[in-house]
Amino acid sequence: MSLTTPEKVRKLQMTLNAKAKESPGYRFHALYDKIYREDILRFAYGICKANGGAAGVDGVTFGEIEAYGRERWLDELAEMLRNQEYRADAIRRIFIPKPDGKQRPLGIPTIKDRVAQTAAALVLEPIFEADLQPEQYAYRPGRSAHDAIRTVHSLVNTGHTEVIDADLSSYFDTIPHAELMKSLARRISDGKMLKLIKMWMKAPVEETDDRGRQQRRTPGKDKGRGTPQGAPISPLLSNLYMRRFILGWKKLGHQERLKAYIVNYADDYVICCRGKAQEAMTEMRAMMEKLKLTINQTKTGIRVLPAERLNFLGYTIGRCYSPKTGRAYIGTTPCKEAVRRMCREISEATRRRWLLKDPKERVAHLNRKLEGWANYFCLGPVSKAYRNVDAHARFRLRQWLRHKHKRPGRGISQFPDELLYKTLGLTRLAERTRNFPWAKA
Repeated sequence: MSLTTPEKVRKLQMTLNAKAKESPGYRFHALYDKIYREDILRFAYGICKANGGAAGVDGVTFGEIEAYGRERWLDELAEMLRNQEYRADAIRRIFIPKPDGKQRPLGIPTIKDRVAQTAAALVLEPIFEADLQPEQYAYRPGRSAHDAIRTVHSLVNTGHTEVIDADLSSYFDTIPHAELMKSLARRISDGKMLKLIKMWMKAPVEETDDRGRQQRRTPGKDKGRGTPQGAPISPLLSNLYMRRFILGWKKLGHQERLKAYIVNYADDYVICCRGKAQEAMTEMRAMMEKLKLTINQTKTGIRVLPAERLNFLGYTIGRCYSPKTGRAYIGTTPCKEAVRRMCREISEATRRRWLLKDPKERVAHLNRKLEGWANYFCLGPVSKAYRNVDAHARFRLRQWLRHKHKRPGRGISQFPDELLYKTLGLTRLAERTRNFPWAKA
């Protein structure tokens, strides 16, 4: 199934976006009937299938849907939506480890709910894209984390060297429903669409306790807060609520008065200040309190560059030194934790329990990890980070080969670099820097 946006879907999105840009106060009243259009549902299903992911609480997989009949399944979903018989299932909650040792909750809706939410996002995103602020970089066409990092780097290099490194506690789980619905209703007067979104926000959550028992809770309904991180509609909703803070910051005059500029990516943001960072911090705290969001006090602070360093979206921004001249400058490098995390993934991919695997299959698996990591960590001087990751990949692959073939020693003579790189095809990240623009300058 092609993931190229169908022409009719693209035209609808362009029309909605153009109307939203042309009329900032316009409220859209006929949207619900768009989400069960055949072309939109089919495209939404294709997006969800391409993203993969585990089954939800009903256990239904894409393979089972294909065996049942994709078109038949989509027709039944469209009929449920058309007759307003659709009901959201519970969200399966899992926890993934965070770098600080804590766990991040992740919500996995059923495929039925993922497709319906993606269809709604296809209709709603063009409308709200017209309203999102230029300081917002996540989940938007033509924007990326790299753009956010470059913007922070540029601001620091132009004198905004006092940076508020902010952290919100459980942002996705604490977005207040009432205030978020007001932001939605500012653009949407279609009651059926608003009811559908509210249903998703209040969907029950199913967790497995320490004894392996399933427990179902209703935090969204009970607390009136939260949009499950991992649900297709969550990126749009999180951006929409963060817009309130960014727009308010500018309308209240804090940006101009304090020379304090926000750069936001999902629930991460920094405020780059040209002096007066402490005053900006006070104003930020007051605004977040009014928005009913909680600042993580232990992780939020002011970093003064270049004397200090700032970690943002996996990169460290701070003082670097030219390898040729020794001159100091403010640059971006992969943060140490990002390198350590990648090394842990390499270690996991080369554990002894994988000894029955074919070496080239293991290397292909490693290469996908290495190349994906390097595609993200490609800004600034990355050679040192690449060398460290390369060295760990060689060490772990040799250990894996040594155990597989029951060879003693460190494995350097039995499995030399030529075997690893030329015969098995292991990716060498250090070679990628030869093609970087600064390497050819």
